[in-house]
Amino acid sequence: MLRPSLFVRDGSGTGLREMPAVSNSQSRKFLLDVSRLIWRIWRRRLPTGIDRVCLEYVERLGSRSQAVVQFKGSTFVLSPSNSDRLFFLLRNPARCSRANLLNAALRALPTATRAPPSRDMFYLNVGHTGLDEPALPSWIAKFGLHAIYLVHDLIPLTHPHYCRAGEGQKHARRIQNVLASARGVIVNSHDTLTELSRFATSVDRKMPAAVTAWIAGNKVAARIQPKSSDRPYFVTVGTIEIRKNHPILLDVWERLVRSMGPNAPELLVIGQRGWKAEATFRRLDNLGPIAGHVREITDCDDQELASWIAGARALLMPSFVEGFGLPVIEALDLGTPVIASDLPVFREVAGDIPTFLDPNDTGAWEAAVRSFAKDSPERASQLARMAKYQPPTWDDHFRTVEDWLDTL
Repeated sequence: MLRPSLFVRDGSGTGLREMPAVSNSQSRKFLLDVSRLIWRIWRRRLPTGIDRVCLEYVERLGSRSQAVVQFKGSTFVLSPSNSDRLFFLLRNPARCSRANLLNAALRALPTATRAPPSRDMFYLNVGHTGLDEPALPSWIAKFGLHAIYLVHDLIPLTHPHYCRAGEGQKHARRIQNVLASARGVIVNSHDTLTELSRFATSVDRKMPAAVTAWIAGNKVAARIQPKSSDRPYFVTVGTIEIRKNHPILLDVWERLVRSMGPNAPELLVIGQRGWKAEATFRRLDNLGPIAGHVREITDCDDQELASWIAGARALLMPSFVEGFGLPVIEALDLGTPVIASDLPVFREVAGDIPTFLDPNDTGAWEAAVRSFAKDSPERASQLARMAKYQPPTWDDHFRTVEDWLDTL
């Protein structure tokens, strides 16, 4: 008997192409919530660090999972075959269009509304989306599921002034639901675990079982060709938002251009525009005297990003707060020095390798950029320190997580 197939637009303008057949023979142990990925793709947003974690879970656990999608307070569990079709789309960005997602949804909806999940399955939500839904804990309890959440940070609770209006209250609901329904919690750093434990104490909730599993950087080709430039350049990577502290870098470059003129290095600001950074947006839209020395790159795939980082004199990360900081480990993995804010999580994941600075000390950042623009002793010292650097890997992450799940 032939199994039904999913047809996807092939992007070539020649019409539809049949998706490769998928197997349903594997045991389905997990319910993998992919709500975040669907809504991000639907809104045509480029992947963030959290999105990349969600995609890695699809890649690693998809064959043993059924897909879960939350929509307007309702939770849908896709059949194994429809899950495989959706996972295929999510793993293939060129084919994951709105039309193909809608096609997959229409095929999946009839069975998703009728089939409850099997008891004792692990429900995995590693992207935060839907955690604030009031009905989520009762849905988990109703079907006897073991809920496992990956908490990326508590920044909206610890630093609400850096976040969108209302995000603090929304994140509080997320974490309250986590503490109320979790069989276990994965955290991306000891720093996040500390903040989560503090919050649990503050709301008089018991901490569930927890494991720290560092996340890993982007997969890049074995040989990355560093970008070449006619002058030294630096990169800063991440969503342009207030907590990333881009203004200090723009201030530094104004100083550099005033004193060095055309010999000043270049700054590449790589990332999508976010929130609560309107003043930064205005400066980027009207660079004035630093035009020609500062460039904003809003659309950059993984390979191109790796090439920009690999050719840079240093990665600059002047953030006020971070949950992890993937660009730091990606830069060190590519052999690029890092100048970063002195944050506990950066020291946790990178040790003493980076050059750490006060995120408010403009003079220190200017001095560091001047030093790293040439082959200075400090830059050479950091290169020596990173010689034995071993970045976290996804293999290590999933080995840690799955060994821990076996103990629950």
